[in-house]
Amino acid sequence: MAWNATLSLDYSLQAGKTVAHFRHDGPLRILQSLYPEGAAVCHNVLVHPPGGLVGGDTLDITVTAATGSHGLITTPGATRFYKSLGETALQRTRIQLEAGARAEWLPMEALCYSGCLAENHLTLDLAPGAELMGWDVTALGLPSASQPYIEGSFCQHIELPGVWLERARIRANDPLLMDSPLGLAGQRCVATLFFASGSKLERKRREGALDLARGVMQAHSLCNTTGVTSPNAQVVVVRVLAPLVEPAMGLLKQVWKSWRQHFWDQAAPSPRIWST
Repeated sequence: MAWNATLSLDYSLQAGKTVAHFRHDGPLRILQSLYPEGAAVCHNVLVHPPGGLVGGDTLDITVTAATGSHGLITTPGATRFYKSLGETALQRTRIQLEAGARAEWLPMEALCYSGCLAENHLTLDLAPGAELMGWDVTALGLPSASQPYIEGSFCQHIELPGVWLERARIRANDPLLMDSPLGLAGQRCVATLFFASGSKLERKRREGALDLARGVMQAHSLCNTTGVTSPNAQVVVVRVLAPLVEPAMGLLKQVWKSWRQHFWDQAAPSPRIWST
């Protein structure tokens, strides 16, 4: 039996405070809003009580942010895509920002068990002047538990329509993709951090972000399997390959902190859930 769920999370600015309202159907919830940075930035934790998706399950998440609001969304743990008996498990997330809104989409990793058939879609709809920082971290199998990713298929789709599209289908039985130096080179964690804008970014802002990311990478143990680029004037992207989630996530957090200061002149206190 498929276990489907929907959630709509809406941010608005009320008397200088970002306020979150949500509606849900099925097992998706938003925990209490927190304000570790003051009233202007609302932190929320997205919870999926079943803890994972099996074939046939669908999660639909919609986030909207009104002008002047700033929401940060994370999760308490990994999104798990379990082995499928033939149907696809699907998570779809759409984030819509009005002019002048800001958002941060910072979930923990998507964990792909061997035998999963899964798709994870993220679509961004940014009005001129809106800005979003987010990441996607995908772990293939459980190497630390001696459970390699040897069968199944996973599709990752990230899109700012008409501007930027990242789409990858990872099939476990494709040795050229999984192990070739031109593919994943035996790495089993694929991570992406991005800053996206509804308008063209000033050259100085883009170049500053590239320089900051390169500085973090050069000092990191993953320096040989990372890269940063600006595929167009509205997006800056960091890409990471790693053997495990932890070093990749650590690198992304360092760049996120530096970019938050650079783009928004804001410090980056870690969400409380990350330390529990």
